[in-house]
Amino acid sequence: MNAPLTNKEVAKQFNLLGKLLELHGENPFKTRSYSSAYVNIRKLPNPVIDQTREELLAIQGIGKAIADKIIELRETGEINTLTRYIQNTPPGVVQMLQMKGFGPKKIRIIWEQMGIETPGELLYACEENRLIDLKGFGAKTQQNLKEQLEYFLASQGKYLMGHVEDIAQELLHLLREEFEGEGRIDFINGLRRLNPVVDGIELLSDIPEHELIEYLISEDLVDPEEEDLDYRGVNVLLEYCEADDYDRRLWEGSGSQEFLAHWDKLYGPVSSSDKEAFSEHKLDYIPPELREKPEIIDKLKSGDKIQLVTESDIKGVVHSHSTYSDGTASIAEMAQASIDLGYEYLVMSDHSKAAFYANGLNEERVLEQINEIDKLNEEFADFRIFKSIECDILYDGKLDYDDEFLKNFELVIASIHSNLKMTQEKAMNRLLTAIAHPAVSILGHPTGRLLLSREGYPIDHKAMIDACAEHKVAIEINASPYRLDMDWTWISYAQSQGVLLSINPDAHSTEGIKDIKYGVYAARKGGLSPNNCLNTMSAAEFQVWMHT
Repeated sequence: MNAPLTNKEVAKQFNLLGKLLELHGENPFKTRSYSSAYVNIRKLPNPVIDQTREELLAIQGIGKAIADKIIELRETGEINTLTRYIQNTPPGVVQMLQMKGFGPKKIRIIWEQMGIETPGELLYACEENRLIDLKGFGAKTQQNLKEQLEYFLASQGKYLMGHVEDIAQELLHLLREEFEGEGRIDFINGLRRLNPVVDGIELLSDIPEHELIEYLISEDLVDPEEEDLDYRGVNVLLEYCEADDYDRRLWEGSGSQEFLAHWDKLYGPVSSSDKEAFSEHKLDYIPPELREKPEIIDKLKSGDKIQLVTESDIKGVVHSHSTYSDGTASIAEMAQASIDLGYEYLVMSDHSKAAFYANGLNEERVLEQINEIDKLNEEFADFRIFKSIECDILYDGKLDYDDEFLKNFELVIASIHSNLKMTQEKAMNRLLTAIAHPAVSILGHPTGRLLLSREGYPIDHKAMIDACAEHKVAIEINASPYRLDMDWTWISYAQSQGVLLSINPDAHSTEGIKDIKYGVYAARKGGLSPNNCLNTMSAAEFQVWMHT
């Protein structure tokens, strides 16, 4: 049996249906209702796919039409209306609907007026400057679209680690349970090395591939009619090798080409388990996620020891949002969820007033929130909520509140959210001005990137890190699987300059707190030690840090 659809998977179907209706010029009311269903369903705590019609109708934002389609999806595996619209739309046009910042109205124009039906055709049209005189486009829009298309096409067939890992672990568990005692099965490549972006679920096994596939087909876990092996929407790549060659192949699937080449140069090929290989050469064990840069081998040769941050080292939840701005849970609910997960403190950092699209807080609402936090802190015995704000860095690098009002916060996380189309010079002027502000404690998601969706604005990482070192500003590793920003490749340099890194979930829900795991993955790839991680501090230590 296939696993039940998650709320996010259900919501995605309504999101696509809403876009297709708009693309085909259907009733705007219907379009909005399906788009709203997408927003509402993905926030719900309990799976909608398991609920009765009466339970669905009791949920705010779910009417009869939406409820009926959820039931249809559960009973038949599809939404007939969605299937019909997909069949009446060229596959390439459906693909373009997945691009961020390129909505159904514009897609409809280029489809109807220019006959363009694939992202590749559209990119060629941009190269030929064919969109410049098209109504609603122009040279600037064409250039922006060209950049989006290049990025979109380069990202196809890739997945965010945070979207794949649970599905991959589920598949691995099923296979290991079914074939227990018959052979070995392990992740290789992206999943084994905890890469932020992976090519799919890549598995190595000494069990013949056809046996694994036959089992998956017999349990209705994959579609035998599909050319590619697909498990719950994720591409599965199976690699078979003989049992006596397994350790060598697993080693090759556990490190970058640069790392492996340097190892071979120093020690030759590996044919035993990786732990035995390190032990044989009297080296500290290097976990797969750290087998990226060859320099790590040289450090261990000189006697260095590896100390990597773990999820259990994290003591506090830094950077979170509540219903005061764009979160889905109250401050009390976010605090209780943090307590339930074993954390000592919560840094409540809703959006500042410039983030109007995220219900940012004006001064009056900030004071209201501060008052609520004071009352909650009186109720909690061994837990502390710190008063913070995710303060927008404005176009000129200034902050979103005046200096006097910023004194109300115990901690300020400064982030860029607007005017993202910047030159490196402009971006650096904004960042460096904000970093130098005495109220700023942490620089949030430094490049503003969204993995597989939006490249970050261009910055000089070295100059940014040097400025943070000078002004004693910590840098965020935004743990959202969509961001993982600052990128892990710059962690080593930040540590060398004495800059603290803070692994922050940027949680907009109680469930979002768990994204800390993905921030830890990225931190470990970059070699972050517990001593250089801000929120490995206890609540008491964190409070001292904020006031020094």
